Amino acid sequence: MGGLYIALFGTNGVRGIANEFITPELAVNLAKSLGTYMNSKGTVAIGCDTRISGQMLKSAAVSGALSTGLSVIDVGTIPTPSILYYVRDFADAGIIVTASHNPREYNGIKFIAGDGSEFSREGEKDIEEIFHSGKYAIAPWEKTGSFRTDPGANEYYIRNIINSVNAEAVRSRRFKVVADTGCGAGSLTLPFLLRELGCQVLTLEAQPDGTFPWRNPEPLPESLTELTNLVKMTGADMGVAHDGDADRVVFVDENGQFINDEVLLAMMAKYVVEREKGPLVTSVGSSQRMVDIAKEAGVELYWTAVGSINVARKMMEVDAVFGGEGNGGLIFPKHQYCRDGAMGCAKILEILAGGKKLSDLEKSVPHYFNEKTKVPAKNTYTTMEIVRTEASKLGHKMDTTDGVKIWYDDGWVLMRPSGTEPIFRIFAEAKSQTRAKELMREGLSMVLKAEKLSTLK
Repeated sequence: MGGLYIALFGTNGVRGIANEFITPELAVNLAKSLGTYMNSKGTVAIGCDTRISGQMLKSAAVSGALSTGLSVIDVGTIPTPSILYYVRDFADAGIIVTASHNPREYNGIKFIAGDGSEFSREGEKDIEEIFHSGKYAIAPWEKTGSFRTDPGANEYYIRNIINSVNAEAVRSRRFKVVADTGCGAGSLTLPFLLRELGCQVLTLEAQPDGTFPWRNPEPLPESLTELTNLVKMTGADMGVAHDGDADRVVFVDENGQFINDEVLLAMMAKYVVEREKGPLVTSVGSSQRMVDIAKEAGVELYWTAVGSINVARKMMEVDAVFGGEGNGGLIFPKHQYCRDGAMGCAKILEILAGGKKLSDLEKSVPHYFNEKTKVPAKNTYTTMEIVRTEASKLGHKMDTTDGVKIWYDDGWVLMRPSGTEPIFRIFAEAKSQTRAKELMREGLSMVLKAEKLSTLK
């Protein structure tokens, strides 16, 4: 089927502005591509987050899947980790209509493999080839698929998170927790999970509302001022917030201080490897803290390209005990191989049940400073090749898993093209803020110089 065509899949699924790029026609044809890929056999679970275009696109995906002969279970409005868990136990594949942390106007479509993990990159390429060929396995009238709904998927997910942590220890502490679900899909799971874990729950934006009236779906520190204020006002043990599809989670400590995402990843990695020795996996954009924690525990650390799909697949390959990325995406393989915000919250409560405060945990991991910036790039491929060539001349240790990461004795800088926009992202980390800024500027200078040279080629 080969040939040249525009790539549909980005770092995490197919995304774009709803009813501009992500249309019902696109949803129908992507679902038909999945049905063709599956040889018109099996059951697919389909759900969506709370975005107002979700029901429209979910209905289209249901129609496309049924037209190829697949049986469909509509699981309704659901967090991404919840449908992933459901697919693992009850379906042969899944489709989730979500744009995760992207702004209100976006939506997207993501495929789920039969083992409950996100589709592999190879699987995405196969789907893409079928889509661009337009050759779908359409079933005759008498063999179109069967349809049913299952309203119990979220309840099943919550029950299994509770079974995956020391629930009795958490319940004994009667934690007070402020939960900001941002009007996203986590509104249907996180408050109920916390209540089941014996917490006194104060909620913010816990009504499902796809207009996201108060904040954008991405739980950035600057958009969580109400959460931090309420934690301080009520003397809560912590605050917790989700993105739009609840696969990510972020925290505010008992003093109302936002926990840096990289610190959160390192805290959890440290907790896990202290109890179970085994490999850790993270993406190249993650902190040196992960190197330090792996070294201290005497375990292997594996790096992947950016994206939870890449991290999860590597975790399966090396039988890792924990993995994730510094964006609130925590993966607990004993539960499931995907980012899981609610599971991350339950695990933090399990740690706190041991007697420490969240601020104590933050101090328990190595301290570094981070800087980042981005710059437009017209010729990302050529620019990347020039950056790679120039970086190799510096004589430093280099990682080209995803972009170019240069390791210095006192820090690192990563330069990589975005998977969704025509820009380059530059990340730097060092033991001091001054050095981190210096490394970021060095990386930015290399990219700008390379971009200039790329226009001459």
